Amino acid sequence: MKIVDFAVRVGDVELEKPVDFEVLGHGFTPTYKKGEKGKYQLVVKQGSWGNLKRKLKELTKKTKPYSFEVRIRKLKEVYRGWLNNFRLASVHANLKKLDEWLRNRLRYCIWDDWKKPDRKRKNLVNLGIEQGMAYAWSRTRMGGWAVAQSPILGTTLTLTRLKKRGYESMLGYYLKVKV
Repeated sequence: MKIVDFAVRVGDVELEKPVDFEVLGHGFTPTYKKGEKGKYQLVVKQGSWGNLKRKLKELTKKTKPYSFEVRIRKLKEVYRGWLNNFRLASVHANLKKLDEWLRNRLRYCIWDDWKKPDRKRKNLVNLGIEQGMAYAWSRTRMGGWAVAQSPILGTTLTLTRLKKRGYESMLGYYLKVKV
């Protein structure tokens, strides 16, 4: 988190409220600490968050015919560039939520790639689910997005398994590159 003193003079007028400014997708919010006045921290504007989420959603559409490795590579290109641009801003909490959402999107893509119930059952057994439970889960009437958020894929396609296949969390990358 970068905290800055902010006072801009335009001619003879001093602008006191930088919260009205937006610069390349960045904004400012005041810090609320006792005894400190006039300090602001850099934040990402809502429009920039929306643009990132829209790009990630486009790359994780189940109709895009990407292999998992290609999908991960394209995702990394997008979010690494975005995070390098906004590394000075305070984004920790929002990144955590966005990471969870992205992992569910990836699980959704994997579930859809398995297509048929027998293949789903076989893959669930390979992931360590017992035969009867895998049979029941593979024939669930829930939609793909509901399955991606349920224990069906949450307990089988865990974060460590996704990392083995090349997934890197956005929050982890942000913590590496932030100043």
